[in-house]
Amino acid sequence: MARKITNKIVFDHIKVLDAGAKGVSVAKAPDGKVIFIPNVVPGDVVDIQTLKKRKAYYEGKAVKFHEFSEHRIEPICEHFGVCGGCKWQNMKYSQQLFYKQNEVKNHLQRIGKIELPDFEPILGSEKQFFYRNKMEFSFSNSRWLTQDEIESHEDLGNRNALGFHIPKMWDKILDINKCHLQEDPSNAIRNEIRDFANLNNLTFFNPRSHEGLLRTLMLRTSSTGEIMLLIQFFEDDKKNRELLLDHLYNKFPKITSLQYVINNKANDTLYDTNIQLYKGRDYILEEMEGLKFSINAKSFYQTNSDQAFELYKITRDFAGLSGNEIVYDLYTGTGTIAQFVSKNAKKVIGVESVPEAIEDAKANAKRNNITNCEFFVGDMKVVFNEAFIAKHGKPEVIITDPPRDGMHKDVIEQLMKIEPDKIVYVSCNSATQARDLALMDEKYKVTRVRPVDMFPQTHHVENVVLLEKR
Repeated sequence: MARKITNKIVFDHIKVLDAGAKGVSVAKAPDGKVIFIPNVVPGDVVDIQTLKKRKAYYEGKAVKFHEFSEHRIEPICEHFGVCGGCKWQNMKYSQQLFYKQNEVKNHLQRIGKIELPDFEPILGSEKQFFYRNKMEFSFSNSRWLTQDEIESHEDLGNRNALGFHIPKMWDKILDINKCHLQEDPSNAIRNEIRDFANLNNLTFFNPRSHEGLLRTLMLRTSSTGEIMLLIQFFEDDKKNRELLLDHLYNKFPKITSLQYVINNKANDTLYDTNIQLYKGRDYILEEMEGLKFSINAKSFYQTNSDQAFELYKITRDFAGLSGNEIVYDLYTGTGTIAQFVSKNAKKVIGVESVPEAIEDAKANAKRNNITNCEFFVGDMKVVFNEAFIAKHGKPEVIITDPPRDGMHKDVIEQLMKIEPDKIVYVSCNSATQARDLALMDEKYKVTRVRPVDMFPQTHHVENVVLLEKR
């Protein structure tokens, strides 16, 4: 049944059918169109008010619950439903894994349209909270207000916030009290920064007028207990900057690396900024199976350290190395996978487009006394050519872990030319992975598939595929 409220439609007693893309759920309207709804669980029966109407679908929100799904649980975070993260925190973890595996299967079948083996069961994360080793927060002098606060018409006083962007609102920041993604002292450090800044009248950034001292902060932690804190200042105010940094270093003596950057650009990305070391050293150390990896402020490293170890073990298992193979690790990042598999290979060649990442990879290989890994920087579709392969040897095995967009078609063409015996494809986006698998289907058969859950409470999922030459 449907009824109208002004220009909005309300659909009554609609059963939520499935989990959809980007963490929203899916239902069907009486007219047959799909409805996308956040903050509900498949199995819920709800009244849905439409927010947007498109040709093929609606976007809406649940305004009344008639029945709760058997898969629903109570979210533990006070910010659930407003914060843009952890959208599946109201769903049992077993069901999260079910829908993640289904998403991978659907993408590979529907987009790839290739012959597939039986999927190996998705590997769940032992830690379902406090699993991230990197968090980024934003400052704002105009925090997000609740509807109750807006309607109170009271003087709300200080509007400063330190937290996360409200979804689809680039200039609105939700002030975070406790986040369940990163282990302590993450919450303690963030809250201390906010409280000290308020007490000492340090100005918070205004993203519209581009003014204010405090812009963003990044916290990185490692399984070895080391902590990196980097604060991004918009204004170059030496007195107040040092006032804050000195306070934090004295308050949290366990901080391994205290850094800052002055960034008055239009955007807050770090990669083209000059980062300054204030106290400690400019990196922290992560450890995995006896290997140590230095991580600096600009390094890419898997944000779930424990699951990264499991992901790399699966990758190494799929590669099935005997010790005699030349292995290429494409999109190697800081060379973690390359070094992880190196003891089982004759030689490993890592290629990456980010110069700082390659410098890290070389330094880490030296630290780990690994002599059979070489790392090269450059655009993959340019570097990975016939001359490069002639110089470094034809690989028997290629491991590729591209960004979300997948592999460039020129890289795929080169793979098809050199015809390694095996390709292990690690992906954080099974849709683009499926597209790439279809392009390689003429010469390669998918023989193993295993999804890995790196990000509990979210819809994101990694997937590892083994391709073997036909």
